Amino acid sequence: MRYLAEFRDPALARRLLDAIIATATRRWAIMEVCGGQTHSIIRNGIDQLLTDQVEFIHGPGCPVCVTPLETIDRALAIAARPEVIFCSFGDMLRVPGSGMDLFMVRARGGDVRVVYSPLDAVRLAEENPDRQVVFFGVGFETTAPANAMAVVTARRRGIDNFSVLVSHVLVPPAMTAVLSSPANRVAAFLAAGHVCTVMGTFQYEPLVATYRVPIVVTGFEPLDLLDGVRHAVEQLEAGRAELANAYPRAVRPAGNPAAREILAEVFTVCDRAWRGIGTIPDSGWRLSAAYRDFDAEVRFDVEGLTVAEPAECRSGEVLQGLVKPPQCPAFGTSCTPRTPLGATMVSAEGACAAYFQFRRLTPAGSRG
Repeated sequence: MRYLAEFRDPALARRLLDAIIATATRRWAIMEVCGGQTHSIIRNGIDQLLTDQVEFIHGPGCPVCVTPLETIDRALAIAARPEVIFCSFGDMLRVPGSGMDLFMVRARGGDVRVVYSPLDAVRLAEENPDRQVVFFGVGFETTAPANAMAVVTARRRGIDNFSVLVSHVLVPPAMTAVLSSPANRVAAFLAAGHVCTVMGTFQYEPLVATYRVPIVVTGFEPLDLLDGVRHAVEQLEAGRAELANAYPRAVRPAGNPAAREILAEVFTVCDRAWRGIGTIPDSGWRLSAAYRDFDAEVRFDVEGLTVAEPAECRSGEVLQGLVKPPQCPAFGTSCTPRTPLGATMVSAEGACAAYFQFRRLTPAGSRG
């Protein structure tokens, strides 16, 4: 069932749906970890097709959404400096800080540029030796190898006016935090396939063993997700807890050894704050001591900056799966993609953005 030609096969979708419906004897709470999976589920109405069988709990798997407010403010402070060319992927420019966003910094004269690769920022540094070029390195394990390669490339070429503002977060510790919470309702996880292409699947084995929870690695197409749900429901109904790979066309148990090797060289594990959630131990990467000279936080002395989340925004509860976006009073009123209170509304992978785009006209109180 894993062929590319089958991605849009209605007959296969029907068979997978029928299998889930026939197997489930109760409504299971399943968390999809990745925001891309959330958008696929909501856009394709998978949750509505399985209303009586599965409650999808939207996990903290959107890297833009979980980038802490103080990191956004550090980025704003650096980007406003006249000697800096601040480079970022486009999805970070409208993420609100405590007072503005990167678009506003650019409107006020800051040199903020959208790039499509961290190596574009390295090239800019090489071409502008009289300026400091900073790349905003945000993401889960998926984007980290390219950011690590940019730092290594800058060192090899002797480019000393390049640095990275690092905000990398790691998936397994976040899942541990969810499972350890007294409010946890998650019975099974759909793990993010693109993360596992880099890191492999072996990191999830201790979670399965410790918490007795099924973890199924899936892709992002509707059929991938339905197949992952089928695997999870079959295990739950049978009382099993296993690690399953429903994305074998892309994921191997050991992941990508070359990528993992450069990550181990460039980064070191650290505690990391998650926006709206708080600090999760050993849940992030920062530059290792050998590459500390490329750390923008150190270079621009913004390490100590801290700020508080706006009280009106409930995105932290959304990221923890405690509420659905429409349950927030600000959803669709004071908080919209044009006037976002939190990153979950502005990010292309945010749960609030998914519900605003595909579900804002759904009657209030309908089952989600």
